[in-house]
Amino acid sequence: MNSIFLRIYGGMLAVLVLAALLGVVTLHMVNEVRTDQYREDLARGTFRLMADNLAGLDDVERRRAVAVWGRLLGVPLKVEPVDAAGLNSGERGRLLRSQVVVRMTGPHAAHIYSLIGEQNVLLLTGEVQQVSEQLARATAFLLIDELVRYPVDEQPRRLAELKQSKQFGFELRLVKLDKANLDDDQRRRVDEGDTVMALGQGGDTIHVFSGIVDTPWVLEIGPLYQMNPYPPELLVLIGALGLSMIGLMVYLLVRPLEQRLRELEGAATLIASGRLEARVPTRGPDSIGRLAVAFNDMAEHLQRSLGIQREMVRAVSHELRTPVARLRFGLEMIEDAPSEQARQKYMEGMDNDIQDLDKLVDEMLTFARLEQGAPALNFVDVELDTLIDQVIGELAPLRADVQVTQGPVSLAEAGMSTQVDADFRYLHRALQNLLSNAMRHAETQVRISLHIGLKHCRIDVDDDGPGVPQEAWEHIFTPFLRLDDSRTRASGGHGLGLSIVRRIAIWHEGEVLLDHSNALGGAKFSLVWPCKQG
Repeated sequence: MNSIFLRIYGGMLAVLVLAALLGVVTLHMVNEVRTDQYREDLARGTFRLMADNLAGLDDVERRRAVAVWGRLLGVPLKVEPVDAAGLNSGERGRLLRSQVVVRMTGPHAAHIYSLIGEQNVLLLTGEVQQVSEQLARATAFLLIDELVRYPVDEQPRRLAELKQSKQFGFELRLVKLDKANLDDDQRRRVDEGDTVMALGQGGDTIHVFSGIVDTPWVLEIGPLYQMNPYPPELLVLIGALGLSMIGLMVYLLVRPLEQRLRELEGAATLIASGRLEARVPTRGPDSIGRLAVAFNDMAEHLQRSLGIQREMVRAVSHELRTPVARLRFGLEMIEDAPSEQARQKYMEGMDNDIQDLDKLVDEMLTFARLEQGAPALNFVDVELDTLIDQVIGELAPLRADVQVTQGPVSLAEAGMSTQVDADFRYLHRALQNLLSNAMRHAETQVRISLHIGLKHCRIDVDDDGPGVPQEAWEHIFTPFLRLDDSRTRASGGHGLGLSIVRRIAIWHEGEVLLDHSNALGGAKFSLVWPCKQG
């Protein structure tokens, strides 16, 4: 699958299928827990009521009461020790928390356990075949048996106390016979003391009505709700809807990303075909937006590098043509030289041309090496005052008609050292290039000044030459650029010196500045970088 949407959607589908399987298992477990809770809610109040009544009886009375209740209710009841019931630790813990335990023995049959008294040694056990119906009848019988012991006016209060203390899981109330929701036949049966089970509205609930003899009250139990487990179809429906919604959301989220990636692919194809000006729209700060920015930076760097390479080839071809032509002319003239003095003159000119070629090759190699990226710089303490003296001593003899001087050293604080962090080899090369450029264009004078600040240092190289036209300031550091007016080709150079200086300054986290506000009247180049690196 080549589509991002299909991959993400496939992954989401696999996750959803796994979640559906886990949901089915969870649904089954939840239904089991809900069913157990439902049965315990139905049985809790009735069995606690019987167990509490048995707690105050002796063994003979207890056996008699259990036998009577069992015959009347049709529910086999017995009293047995806790240890003989075979209960596990979880069931024992629930009994100690005043709960009842319902252990299913068939589709509808169950054993129900409840502790008797506070000694926690005896259990009331009953075998119920129909949990809902039999327990409803038993509950009505037991409650009525309890209520008839109190005066008629106190029976509603006593019923409320029993409901709260025995924790019945359904409603209990006393109503007048004419207020009960019964038909005529059911009212007659209730009035005769019978127990009637009636369906509620909708048929999903049951109400149990039992009349209390010699009272105006009717005991109403309910509504008793039928246990409805969550159907598996509901989970399938939820899963289908969830899958559809997830698919729609993933599609809406992924489609713009795919569109932007196609734009990136299209731009890469255009660049591969030679259209280096192709760029990608940069929208948003997300990963695709950052990728587009990086792609555009790469394309810009590639276009600039190829442009520099083409310019280098063109410039080198042009620069080589002149000295090679002069060498050819010199060789021809040597053969026809009328004297030894003339021959020597031509040989000196050829030697100068060879030096010019050697210098051009050296600058080209240096520039190419610098353009490949920053090398591993070796930062050491460099004494700038000494370095300036060294560079002046190396280059000043090359032009005797130009006076090269070192200006006064400016310090931000008295007693500061002129030592700074720099790579000595590259800083030496940058200073050489600045001084060579100034000497090439100066008329009579070049001055080098040193300024040491608290955080940055600066070396200024001034000359009294014609200066740089303002319209050329932005392009003065472009490789192979040589001005044709004030700083003419007659001054020599190959247009790489200042480019190399700028690259070295960048490696030192600094910059090269051009200014005309100097006392000598020519150009002023300043090399600025931090005194401490890193």
